[in-house]
Amino acid sequence: MVKVTVWNENRHENKNPLVRSVYPTGIHGAIAEFLRQESFEVRTATLDEPEHGLTDEVLNNTNVLIWWGHTAHEEVRDEVVEKVRLRVLDGMGLVVLHSGHFSKVFKKLMGTTCDLKWRDTGEKERLWVVNPGHPIASGVGEFIELEKEEMYGEHFDIPTPDELVFVSWFEGGEVFRSGCTYTRGNGKVFYFRPGHETFPTYYNADIQRVIANAVNWAKPVERNRPVYGNAKSLEKISSK
Repeated sequence: MVKVTVWNENRHENKNPLVRSVYPTGIHGAIAEFLRQESFEVRTATLDEPEHGLTDEVLNNTNVLIWWGHTAHEEVRDEVVEKVRLRVLDGMGLVVLHSGHFSKVFKKLMGTTCDLKWRDTGEKERLWVVNPGHPIASGVGEFIELEKEEMYGEHFDIPTPDELVFVSWFEGGEVFRSGCTYTRGNGKVFYFRPGHETFPTYYNADIQRVIANAVNWAKPVERNRPVYGNAKSLEKISSK
């Protein structure tokens, strides 16, 4: 069974009654609920827990980590970020959602600013599937339409994705690379744009399907990890 940890800074839900009304159990709670229905083993972690809920024990027992953050990126301790980065390099999958593009861990793995344009007016978003054969798009039609979302616009300062799965169009005219995959070391990373805290995006069945697909895609490959460092020869080396 795939072991998933859903991480959320959980600040909006505690401070903003509107967000609390949309996600009464927190964004992490809403995501964990639908993932459990997919038969994943799911736990949650939040910013204000000891070690941000990401102890060595938790990370070592996580196959895929889902990350949502927004207002408190700088409060995430650097040593925890480094532990997450090393786990990804060792094979743990990472699914970064919405404003997690500005998280320390995503920026560290990407090596760029990960900056973008944004506008929070609650406009229509249409996410076009531009890679219909990709497993993350399985079970989704030609596009996903969200009635109200925050706009993210290009240029998105990320490395060129290994694969581009979704491109968004917004009512105001902007476009955005909304579903991007990467390989980092032995691990896989998927960035998925939708999910502003004041809109019920994570209750949308297609959005839920994409996140569940991303978990299955990002889970570690079952094999022995490569051995690094000085290596003995497999064949006899002739003396010169």
